[in-house]
Amino acid sequence: MESQRIYADTSVFGGVFDEEFEVPSRQFFKSVQQGVFNLVVSELIRKEISEAPQEVQDFFSEMLLGADVAEITFKSLNLRDAYISAGILSPRWSDDALHVAIATVSRCTMIVSWNFQHIVNFRKMPLYSAVNTLQGYGPIAIYSPMEVVGYGKEEEEI
Repeated sequence: MESQRIYADTSVFGGVFDEEFEVPSRQFFKSVQQGVFNLVVSELIRKEISEAPQEVQDFFSEMLLGADVAEITFKSLNLRDAYISAGILSPRWSDDALHVAIATVSRCTMIVSWNFQHIVNFRKMPLYSAVNTLQGYGPIAIYSPMEVVGYGKEEEEI
């Protein structure tokens, strides 16, 4: 079975060094290293990480070796704009909308994030998928790393 393409936004990399999010973030990246997930990152993450503490930058560089890097394309910019036009996010939070758009356009099955305000938000998640459908894309699943770290174990036990 082929591993799922999963987009991890900047918050997940920072989560590795945050006491509150450390354990599930590290478990998520361990699953990536074990081949459970195919990690997808973007040029947007690379830009945001460049402003992060050095330990986050170093960890990102290490994980980048096995990751697919999605470009920021006109398609992803247009999808971001569609999210903003639909009122999911305001222009102030356009980079958060761009993360979701890049993941969608890059054919990821899922995006993981610790951003509970703009991305992992039960009110916004169905709206992203609705706009995706209107724009000719499929839905995207959105979870926190905590929700996906046990992925695969249940299947092995069945």
